[in-house]
Amino acid sequence: MSDQAPAGAKALRVVFAGTPEFSVPCLEACLASGAEVAAAYTQPDRPAGRGRKLAPSPVKQAALAAGIAVEQPESLRSAEVQAALAAYAPDLMVVVAYGLILPRKVLAIPRLGCWNVHASLLPRWRGAAPIQRAILAGDAETGVDLMQMEAGLDTGPVLLERRTPIRREDTGGSLHDRLAALGAAALAEGLARVLAGATLAATPQATEGVTYAHKLDKAEARLDFNRAAIELERQVRAFDPWPGSDAELAGEPLRIWVARALDSAHGAVPGSVLGANREGIDVACGEGVLRITALQRAGGRRISAGDYLNARPELRSHSPAR
Repeated sequence: MSDQAPAGAKALRVVFAGTPEFSVPCLEACLASGAEVAAAYTQPDRPAGRGRKLAPSPVKQAALAAGIAVEQPESLRSAEVQAALAAYAPDLMVVVAYGLILPRKVLAIPRLGCWNVHASLLPRWRGAAPIQRAILAGDAETGVDLMQMEAGLDTGPVLLERRTPIRREDTGGSLHDRLAALGAAALAEGLARVLAGATLAATPQATEGVTYAHKLDKAEARLDFNRAAIELERQVRAFDPWPGSDAELAGEPLRIWVARALDSAHGAVPGSVLGANREGIDVACGEGVLRITALQRAGGRRISAGDYLNARPELRSHSPAR
């Protein structure tokens, strides 16, 4: 149970819905807000790890640790599940990377409707993988939107927005963590305003600039050296930690973890090793050169290019490209 609301504040009963690690800071924001968190909805336990044993979601673990009731329906479409949700009498439902569709009848249950924390600057990158798609596209900026949910996919009006630049060193993992914290901050501000009796202004999304962030697929992991080096650099960054970026280098399949595009001219066949030393392994691309500085051999761990070259000294005969 959360702390009591401050004196003079409006009572607020919240049901939270989320599943992955990204959702946990927002659940914590709900608990710290002074609202009453009546229940946490999360997806059913799924097989995980090498043993493929059923594992609880990060949200379930956080909710149980906080003493919150946990609900794990396979779907929200049945009348029975909807009646159980209505029985919690929520004023507001907060949805963060839940992973299940909310039917219209569910959206109508809370008195204040449903809020969603989405990791993009809407209407750009609606959908499942906005963090990685923003890096892949070379976006200079992203952020989080606190949105009033409606039946369409991430189409609802925006209540609050927080922005952050996408840095060249950002990976899918680092940007995920920063946006999770920003999302929690935006949600905390929204809850504080409602608890104080304020009404949040809802700004309709623009009709132009709509893009969709399709779910990541392992088939996208392969690096195609016929493409521009800067595109491959973004892919390596976006797909760290999942699904990773795979390539064949001098006849060996590898996972590439860190790489930087160099604006270097060459006349070599894409995929050729142009140079290799402790600074990195330079690979010819359709445009420019990709310098690989951290990688992983099959069955091994992530290592530096220098350590890899200790095991493959024949590659050292090349000088690094400039």
